[in-house]
Amino acid sequence: MLDALFWPKAVALVGASTKELSIGNVIIRNLQRYGYTGQIYPINPKAPEVCGLKAYPSLAEVPGEVDLAHIIVPSRFVPQAMKECGEKGVKAVIINTAGFSELGEEGARLQAEFLEHARAYGIRVFGPNCQGIINSDPKVKAYCNFTFTYPEPGSISVVALSGGVGALIMQALDDLGIGQRLYASNGNACDVSIPEIIQYYGEDEGTRAILLYTEGFDKPREFLEAAREVAARKPILAMKAGRTEEGAKAASSHTGSLAGVDIATELIFEKIGILPFRDEGEMVRAAMAFSSQPIPKGNRIGIITNTGGPAVIATDVLVDFDLEVPRLSEAAIARLRETQFPEAALENPIDVVATAGGPQFRAALDVLLDEEQIDCIFINFVTAPFTDTDEVARQIVEVSRQGRKPLVCNFMTNLKLERFQKTMAILKEGGVPFYANPGDAARALGALVRYGRIRQRDIGVPETFTDVDAARAREVIERAGREERSVLSAEEVYAIFEAYGIPVAPWAMADDAGQAVAAAERIGYPVVVKVDCAAIDHKSDMGGVAVNLADGEAVRAAVEEMQARLGSHGELRFLVQKFMPGGRELIVGASAERGLGHLVMFGLGGIYVEVLKDVVFKIAPVTRTEAEEMLSGIKTAALLDGVRGEAGIDREAVITLIQRVSQLLTDLPMIREMDLNPVMAFADGAVAVDGRIRI
Repeated sequence: MLDALFWPKAVALVGASTKELSIGNVIIRNLQRYGYTGQIYPINPKAPEVCGLKAYPSLAEVPGEVDLAHIIVPSRFVPQAMKECGEKGVKAVIINTAGFSELGEEGARLQAEFLEHARAYGIRVFGPNCQGIINSDPKVKAYCNFTFTYPEPGSISVVALSGGVGALIMQALDDLGIGQRLYASNGNACDVSIPEIIQYYGEDEGTRAILLYTEGFDKPREFLEAAREVAARKPILAMKAGRTEEGAKAASSHTGSLAGVDIATELIFEKIGILPFRDEGEMVRAAMAFSSQPIPKGNRIGIITNTGGPAVIATDVLVDFDLEVPRLSEAAIARLRETQFPEAALENPIDVVATAGGPQFRAALDVLLDEEQIDCIFINFVTAPFTDTDEVARQIVEVSRQGRKPLVCNFMTNLKLERFQKTMAILKEGGVPFYANPGDAARALGALVRYGRIRQRDIGVPETFTDVDAARAREVIERAGREERSVLSAEEVYAIFEAYGIPVAPWAMADDAGQAVAAAERIGYPVVVKVDCAAIDHKSDMGGVAVNLADGEAVRAAVEEMQARLGSHGELRFLVQKFMPGGRELIVGASAERGLGHLVMFGLGGIYVEVLKDVVFKIAPVTRTEAEEMLSGIKTAALLDGVRGEAGIDREAVITLIQRVSQLLTDLPMIREMDLNPVMAFADGAVAVDGRIRI
């Protein structure tokens, strides 16, 4: 538990300072300004008081108990300060000081030393090189942080790897009038981790939704397991930076975290049901809706507007989010006809016209609440000067507070006019998410709908195939390991595939032309001959593949030609395989991701994977639902169903193949890379006709 960190009864500042612009002074003033309800103990051996508070020469001389301490002294003094915290009985420490593992060998040594002291005394360490935490709950009002935003209490909790981005998010929330619950930016995260913080927020009853900013995870599997439990109960809205080469370089030099260019984080978000964003502003604006609105049950939207153009803009954005704008029932239209002005448009969108007041808006809202084919409501509300806009706002608030269906409002006004400031205040105090333009409002509602889909998605559990021979496959890999080989031979690769029931084209190995001909006779013509040599990675590029060989003479000629041309690369063997023309070429591949397991890849195979790069990834283990999503997730998915008279592929066979590959990877984590390329998919089956494995 992290109660001592987020709910401290007493805070000590080791390194408190009388210099007004120093961190050791700013944090004390922040605690005072925010109204911290506990005791504050400045530690300064030279000053009798700091910020009007009695200062103590050392922690040992503080008269009361201290459960949280800030350490703000130079890095070389931090290990000793940590030891003194332990002797005092401090339970949690925030190290604001920088100069540790992010700065090289000496910093890493100091970090290891203070961590050793912390573990000896059972202290949880937050940081180093971090801002700290904030808890807005009126019971504590802990502003253990040196930033300058003083959030109002709310239900959105924020955790950010980068303090700069965290402060940006916090300020953006405050600018929108969105209250916040808990805030944490943990810098180097040498002890208290983001997964722990996410878990803590998940258990906090006052947190309704969580905002996460990250540049990657040092322990991705830990995050996946921890956040999976929380995401099942509460919305997690997340943004990962470092998606481009340039962005990753910036991230890797920041706060000591190496983000890298990877897709693993986005795949983690997808697997466990986290709502991803690529723009921090859009994420923050969505948070306003999540802070007060229920999650929609579907994607069907009802629109109310008192002006035409913005409704058109909003509808375009909503349709981009795959929302539907269904026709209203005849009963609904009849109700509207009784309550709206004659010039109102009674279809969906419902245009109540500019002269509409509170009664007209409320009647339209009630109709949409009662319509079974409407899941959420979008309001365009321009503050016409000839209507009682305050009453319109009050009616919107009353409907929003019912919590029957999510509602967002595009509130268009002139806030220089005091009259409309009052209208806005009614919406704000009523918890209605409102936005200054239709696009932002529509995207916020779209985020709610996207999350609703995520909540309803059940990926199931991975299938376990009982007809596999894991021991046989493991022995193949262990033998290669003992021989210090990282690339498996074709014979070894196909043996592993067969051990896991992965369909392969009939095959045999040969050492020379005579053996190759004999193998081809057994398999049946036509055949393919492929060179097998550890030094030759891409056989096709080297001319090491001969296809559609119709007789023994052709096989002999192909083998002898390869021996003459490629023999200088090392010992050659030859894979003789049944030629399988006419199928759709696919690729199923895998690569190991540090700390996470394997990423499984699917897409068009053969030469197309190099040209089109039309592939999708999932984290192993892959369930049946996820395998189905992989087939429908590539841009060229229509080709799998057949075009211009072509037969579609046997989707069931490919789905099963992907799941078998997933189980293979789960059982054999020592595999570093694997390709089945191509997999030939037919109308009645799918077989791998080439493969490679690196361990």
